Amino acid sequence: MADHLTETLRVAGLRVTAARLAVLETLRGQSHVAADTVAAESRRRLGTLSTQAVYDILRAFTAAGLIRRIEPAGSAAVYETRVGDNHHHVVCRLCGAIADVDCAVGSAPCLDPSRETGPAHGFTVDEAEVTYWGLCPVCSREREFA
Repeated sequence: MADHLTETLRVAGLRVTAARLAVLETLRGQSHVAADTVAAESRRRLGTLSTQAVYDILRAFTAAGLIRRIEPAGSAAVYETRVGDNHHHVVCRLCGAIADVDCAVGSAPCLDPSRETGPAHGFTVDEAEVTYWGLCPVCSREREFA
């Protein structure tokens, strides 16, 4: 696994360090993970790692396209390794759980702004963020029995 992670960093043009490997390994095992969770798990793997170093690594990974940072309204940012497919998210209004949702109509129609509502004002659109809100199955059941 370490060889694969090392190669992933090199291909992305990033220097290979123990801290970056620990963070990447942490992210590979989870989805929609908060920075504090990444820091705690990476420290468990590595022994010591500053919070600032974790944020710097997350920023570098995001810039290199290795991870995606999402920040649902009213929530802290979370990070995921599913990148490059323009998927969307569904967020629970009560507990904050987040799940991936594939694009509703084909591969990425949301990247082509509707001509009816006007052009993209000269922008070259390469990503769209769609967030669905509702209740996760656990919160729905709890609300049913409340």
